[in-house]
Amino acid sequence: MPKPEFLYFDLGKVLLTFDHPRMLRQMAEVAGVSVEAVRDALMPNGEPTVGDAQWRLEAGTLSVDHYYEHLCETLGARPSRDALWLAASDIFGPIDASMDLLELLHAAGHRLGLLSNTSPVHWEFFMDGRFPTLARVFEIPLGSFHAGTMKPDPAIYHFAVEKAGVAAERVFFTDDRLENVEGAIACGLDAVLFTETTQLERDLRARGLEF
Repeated sequence: MPKPEFLYFDLGKVLLTFDHPRMLRQMAEVAGVSVEAVRDALMPNGEPTVGDAQWRLEAGTLSVDHYYEHLCETLGARPSRDALWLAASDIFGPIDASMDLLELLHAAGHRLGLLSNTSPVHWEFFMDGRFPTLARVFEIPLGSFHAGTMKPDPAIYHFAVEKAGVAAERVFFTDDRLENVEGAIACGLDAVLFTETTQLERDLRARGLEF
């Protein structure tokens, strides 16, 4: 297989843990409403699903302003934006082994990118420096809302490859969701399913990368 020239990483469950139920609980507390009311307003299935408000925010088809207005109108409450966004975003924690791997790859001079289905609200939180590695190592940090679409839509992989500026077969990608890995492979990328950091390290070394 060709040696990768650019490495893209998914975020959730690869680099950071996250907790959607905690997000809904914290937002409900700030708004003074039930968890069920927030869930029904944003993501009735408990996670972003095609067409719901959370999915559209992450896909870049619903602005942050319209997301907030939709939530307020649906809940019949108007909580502080700052408090609401903190409640929505304080759900992440580092996967230390993966952060250490990023640091090693960066120090070895490999080109790194982030390719994540995420919202601008969450992006501002986890890229603000509280996770220093994320703020420092990525040459190309891409959220789905930047691309205007979500993995596994082929358009997001074409967008990422274009940004990397190398042939698709020279772009490596890892994600914890099989459908996202399969989507990348279908677009010509070299992609593997993330199960644990040690396995990812083996996958990278098997491709001739040194770090």
